[in-house]
Amino acid sequence: MVWRVEIREKEGVNDCLGQSIAQEIVDLGLTSVKRVRTAAVYLLHGPLNGTDADRICRELLCDPVVQEYRYAAKPMGVWGKGGKPNHTVEIAYNPGVMDPVEASTVKAIRDLGLAGIRAVRTAKQYLFWGKLSKAQAASITSRVLMNKLIQHAVVKPADPFKNISSTASSNAFNMVTVDLLGSSDKGLRDLSRQGQLYLNLDEMKAIRDYFRKEKRNPTDVELETIAQTWSEHCCHKTFRGNIRYTAYDGKKSKTIVIRSLFKSFIAKVTHELNKPWCVSVFHDNAGVITFDDDYHVCFKVETHNHPSALEPFGGANTGVGGVIRDTLGTGLAAKPLCNTDIFCFAPPDTPASQLPAGTLHPQRVMKGVVSGVRDYGNKMGIPTVNGAIVFDRGFAGNPLVFCGNVGLIPKGKENKKVNAGDLIVTMGGRTGRDGIHGATFSSGELTNESETISSGAVQIGNPIEEKKVLDALLKARGKGLYSAITDCGAGGFSSAVGEMGQEAGARVDLDKAPLKYEGLRYDEIWISESQERMVLAVPPAKINEFLKLCADENVEAAVIGEFGGKRLRLFYCGRQVADLDMVFVHDGLPQITKEAVYRAPAVKKEKLPAVKKNLTADLRAALAHNNVASKESVIRVYDHEVQGTSVIKPLVGVFSDGPSDAAVLRPRLQSNRGIAVSNGINVRYGMIDPFWMAASCIDEAIRQIVAVGGDVQRIALLDNFCWGNPDKSDRLGTLVRCAQGCYEFAKAFGTPFISGKDSLYNEYTRKGKSLAIPGTVLISALGIMDDVRRCVTMDFKRSGNAIYMVGRTLDEMGGSVYLDNHGQLGSGVPKVDARRALQIYKALHTAVQSGLAQAMHDCSEGGLAVALAEMAFAGGLGATVLLKNVPYQGASKRDDIILFSESNSRMLVEVAPAHEAFFVRLLKDTAHAKIGMVGQSPEFLVYGLKDVPVIHAGINDLKDVWQMALSI
Repeated sequence: MVWRVEIREKEGVNDCLGQSIAQEIVDLGLTSVKRVRTAAVYLLHGPLNGTDADRICRELLCDPVVQEYRYAAKPMGVWGKGGKPNHTVEIAYNPGVMDPVEASTVKAIRDLGLAGIRAVRTAKQYLFWGKLSKAQAASITSRVLMNKLIQHAVVKPADPFKNISSTASSNAFNMVTVDLLGSSDKGLRDLSRQGQLYLNLDEMKAIRDYFRKEKRNPTDVELETIAQTWSEHCCHKTFRGNIRYTAYDGKKSKTIVIRSLFKSFIAKVTHELNKPWCVSVFHDNAGVITFDDDYHVCFKVETHNHPSALEPFGGANTGVGGVIRDTLGTGLAAKPLCNTDIFCFAPPDTPASQLPAGTLHPQRVMKGVVSGVRDYGNKMGIPTVNGAIVFDRGFAGNPLVFCGNVGLIPKGKENKKVNAGDLIVTMGGRTGRDGIHGATFSSGELTNESETISSGAVQIGNPIEEKKVLDALLKARGKGLYSAITDCGAGGFSSAVGEMGQEAGARVDLDKAPLKYEGLRYDEIWISESQERMVLAVPPAKINEFLKLCADENVEAAVIGEFGGKRLRLFYCGRQVADLDMVFVHDGLPQITKEAVYRAPAVKKEKLPAVKKNLTADLRAALAHNNVASKESVIRVYDHEVQGTSVIKPLVGVFSDGPSDAAVLRPRLQSNRGIAVSNGINVRYGMIDPFWMAASCIDEAIRQIVAVGGDVQRIALLDNFCWGNPDKSDRLGTLVRCAQGCYEFAKAFGTPFISGKDSLYNEYTRKGKSLAIPGTVLISALGIMDDVRRCVTMDFKRSGNAIYMVGRTLDEMGGSVYLDNHGQLGSGVPKVDARRALQIYKALHTAVQSGLAQAMHDCSEGGLAVALAEMAFAGGLGATVLLKNVPYQGASKRDDIILFSESNSRMLVEVAPAHEAFFVRLLKDTAHAKIGMVGQSPEFLVYGLKDVPVIHAGINDLKDVWQMALSI
């Protein structure tokens, strides 16, 4: 029997979701909808009676204080109260799409003692009051209520409980072989394109040559295995291949051959620096450094761009889940400490007419991404403590979604080893059709057809399942029940088992994998990217104890094979469907050489506006700029205090609403030793010169940790490159130049890279026209703090204290917020003098450790003017500043340049009068000056070079501008 249950808010109680939907409808330009109400729908399948259904509603699904319910074993009419709605829509997930509410509801019902429940399906009902045409109703449904990739509008009641069996069907199946041996070059290209393999002709030829030696054609699953393993997403072909790089300097050019961008620039820094505290770099799921005598700390930042472009909630949701599993799959499993999330979107007010046809509106993308991150991190009980949001029109076709996680792992648990004879065990979520071709899909450009041909690559996560996996793993780790572990991410079992069995080999019985429903083919089981799955190597002597532990933790686990045999052999219902040489799978990728050309972009030299007597309006405009304005509406939806380890949170100050430079955590509550997490990103600098963008991003990430009291000598970096199509020589040329900048400045600062990730082919193509994202590098930084009690925050603390500028301001307006507000990009990109910057950062660290700095804040987007204003309104105190005292170097000395230049390596420091003499002595070898005083009056007053006020505003007014400019 199937019971239908409906839950909604009582009359008079705010329906928050309904109000949000109503506002989104207004944003579409429709004002005829007067009211929206929502109801949660549950379909309960099993031998339940009316008493059971009523108990489930009362004790589990409904909050009796604010909600009401009804149920029946037959269709019901509309709710009787509140008047009959003019329009009703019900939205449900498509078959095969993960609905995380379903599994947790089944578990909760069984916990009530109703063991007969077989399955649950959910939907959401929307009721509208107001006149709507059919076209308007259809527009609301498609643009607000659902994403057709994963959801549908319920038109007629249908049996939602088909195929709920949990095991693979043992019915006869057809093993598919692919005629590769007889394929022409054109046939190989067609096969790669039509099969979503995203392999080039040379790679397809190499596969054909291998099977010619084997004297047979491949099965479909063998071809899929190689495509997954050789995908750009999994093996990073561009960063590991050869590049013929030509750089033009005027009419002259120089060509060099780079043998692996990764080895030549990223890994080279780390190997040359040879820091003793780097424990495990580049070969595991996350980079690992020493934390204290008993623990190491690991850090990984992933990207989930392509999925987020198609289904923002699911893409971001599974991006967070995936990077948490990266931490869980590092060594023998690290405990996740915190999340960090960075997003790049087109401006939310972009007119729909200016968007590439077929793309989602950036406002919808942003809301979906933020909701996806919130949903996963909050439900996992992991604080989101650091992040950034960048807006630029170049992200209209492809948003960027960076998801990071920091974890703690005991010393001695950082290494893993697969032994021949270990059992292959999968634990966590079941396998379905979600995520099919995710790895290969992420290795190609998006087009207007992507939502159709790649819809299977979109996934929905289940954070509750992953939390159970986390708890079970940490207990199993403590008992030493497994010898190796990795996450089941891109490529599914294909990548996880394939990588773990690279040396030992593996045999897998695909029909033993727990499935969400019947009907999956063997190749789908193998490459599915269904979420919340881990793969482990468990010694046979420990398998029973491991399986019992999982059962006790309500985590499903199953043995699906055994490591050994040196080859990859797959079986389904007793028949062999794949037999591949592991050496070919992992080392057979043909070495290709890509062409890269770099020419400096033809940017116009900035033309500054006429000299102004009053720059207050320009400061207000800078504070309202999307890249500067408060992100509080996003930050507040994340839990940044769960686990109780957060020392410096994303928002600080007297009202806890000022922008923190970096997050600081105390991972072990019995110790005052801590970690700091920060990031540096600025895409506009890269439009002028990617080399100096890399330098600026490294400097920004480092100085943000210094700003909270960190030591530049204990900072590790992560790199994330997001670029357009690397098969186009101009795109690849800028990528190479950026990598060169990463090497030079990471080496100069003495900060090794410990992990990273690239995401390429971020282009949207329609009718032969391509829109590439601005080449973007994200630099994330992890610093070790000796004593978190000595940390400082950016808000002014006391009137009468001095304000010092440390570092030199130059005429470097290129890429600045100030120029952007005047419709220009400019050419004078900020540069970095690492030697001088190191002097500053070391001196400031000593100042913090000596208790001399009351507050510290770095100058970044918006320059000195924005940094000062933020310190003032975060502390609820005013400031008086003299621009003539600011250390400056440049021929053109103007008030607006000093205020809004975004020169690097600069810090504002608040110092008490009693400490000034000592502070000045510490900084004797650096550019520094006392530029003003903190005031009790809530006035922000800046005197220009001519000693007359150029900015005069109330701090509360400036704060209002900053806080009200951007919200979701």
